[in-house]
Amino acid sequence: MKKQVCILGSTGSVGTQAIEVVRERGYRLTGICADGNISLLEDQIREFHPLYCAVRNEEKAKELKIAVSDTDTKILSGEEGILTLCRECPADIVENSVLGSNGILPTMELLRAGKDIAMANKEPIVAAGEIILRTARENGARILPVDSEHSAIFQCMSGGFNDRRYLSHLVLTASGGPFFGKRTAELEKVTPEMALAHPVWNMGQKISIDSATLLNKGLELIEAVRLFDVPADQVEITVHRQSIVHSMATFVDGSTIAQMGHPDMRHCIQFALTYPQRTEGLCKPLDFTRAMTLTFEGADEDTFTLLKTARRAAMLGGTYTTVLNAANESCVRLFLDRRISFLDIFRIVEEEVALHTPLHSPDISDILALDRETKEKVLEKYAN
Repeated sequence: MKKQVCILGSTGSVGTQAIEVVRERGYRLTGICADGNISLLEDQIREFHPLYCAVRNEEKAKELKIAVSDTDTKILSGEEGILTLCRECPADIVENSVLGSNGILPTMELLRAGKDIAMANKEPIVAAGEIILRTARENGARILPVDSEHSAIFQCMSGGFNDRRYLSHLVLTASGGPFFGKRTAELEKVTPEMALAHPVWNMGQKISIDSATLLNKGLELIEAVRLFDVPADQVEITVHRQSIVHSMATFVDGSTIAQMGHPDMRHCIQFALTYPQRTEGLCKPLDFTRAMTLTFEGADEDTFTLLKTARRAAMLGGTYTTVLNAANESCVRLFLDRRISFLDIFRIVEEEVALHTPLHSPDISDILALDRETKEKVLEKYAN
């Protein structure tokens, strides 16, 4: 029987690459969802004939329902439609590439249903990781990382190397983004166009801005702390401009295991969807008979100060990471709308984390309320 796969965020950058993997592997695509790109959703419906398609934008869902009325795909709408898909769509694994904190509730719904998740959406782990990981354990569901760095660590720590007693530290690699080597004064006049021009990866707007501020690496640090159950001071960040080594694990005997490959998200997606097997795929292996240069150096945390803020939030734990993530999401939106400067992102996020009074023993509704309140507070304060 063909493996059944559902893709949340099927029209985004990661989602469309997951579609390529599904097509290549001949899997059965049982469900898809997106915010409102109904033209691409219609193409996906007509090619794969999924049982369900959920559209967050309710008006767009009505348009899609008319457009594909000659198919058997059930069209669902709004937030509740996405949650219904999570509960009801049959799937051996669900790839979650929903943007930002919008992925929190779908993640919880999938885990409550006992479904394995290929996790490409880091924000739920950052904002509500303790609750999410506990829910996964309680329901016997697995979270398989799709981010290239966490997929790399997962691979490095597989095959008998997953005993934390033998781990010294993890090393997350960073490309350095478009402003590698710049100092704070040189970032004062950065425009959205400049920040979106990532030198290596072709990504969506939000993650591209996060990569430019290097907060994306800070969010990945928090995610690594939670996914791999390690203290924040056991996670190092190194700038590796070639993006060939995707991350590493160093053990107490001094040995380091690195996962390497071309900078292509389809490898990480396929690894999660096929785990624990490995299969031939869309990515070519590296050719080590040809000369190549690999360089590494420490990240500039004095210029890209959000790395320090993220590490501090990870150490404090609890709802500090929720506020960090929410404030950043609003700041990215304001920056893209040209309402704040690039350096304002650093200042505002750091202020919100510093001013936060943590919630004790929050449940998921508390996390969602704090996420919403923080976003609204930042937007209202700085939108003009």
